[in-house]
Amino acid sequence: MNIRRLFLFILLGSVAFAAVIGIGAILIGDFGSFEIRVLLTTLTITATSILGLACGAYLESGRARSLPLFGIAASIITAIMTFFIIWEVTDESETYVKITVSFMLFAVSISHLSLLSLARLDQRFLWASTAAHVSVWTLTAIILFLVWFEPDIEAGVVSRIIGILAILIASISIATPIFHKLSHSDRTIEQIDIEIQELEAKIEQLRQEKISMESND
Repeated sequence: MNIRRLFLFILLGSVAFAAVIGIGAILIGDFGSFEIRVLLTTLTITATSILGLACGAYLESGRARSLPLFGIAASIITAIMTFFIIWEVTDESETYVKITVSFMLFAVSISHLSLLSLARLDQRFLWASTAAHVSVWTLTAIILFLVWFEPDIEAGVVSRIIGILAILIASISIATPIFHKLSHSDRTIEQIDIEIQELEAKIEQLRQEKISMESND
């Protein structure tokens, strides 16, 4: 079972379970602290699955390993630490919460970049990928700095910088699929050769999976 399919099954299961909990609470009319914790746990699993799906898709593309693997690890660590907070396993110290938030920021940032990195861009559009990484990591660094050091900085200045970066990230996220489409419609022979090699590698992987399944049977 590949990583993307695993996270997909977890996502479907968590969504179904959350729906059952919600419907049960409405019918029974009793939604206490235990039910709230169960629902928050399920929502955490759902969010982790979504982040894992994004990283898993990029990992399966074969174009990178370190970044999506770190994103998957950060997502899982965030989920576990969040579970401890929800169920009050830890003392919820300020440092513990800051560490949890840090892993959460890394998980979200890497998942976002993983989705954008799935686009195949021509040389003329590669600046969009660079701009996405610079904007996302700059915003992540600023938020981490604010979380850990709580500096005495004018709120207006920080909010403007964060707002500008957020707009840049949103704009690049919208433009990247368009650039991907334009690149696809004007492919070069080299790009086609690369795609053929990737498809051949995928076919070989499927053949190995088939052999493994046949041997297990």
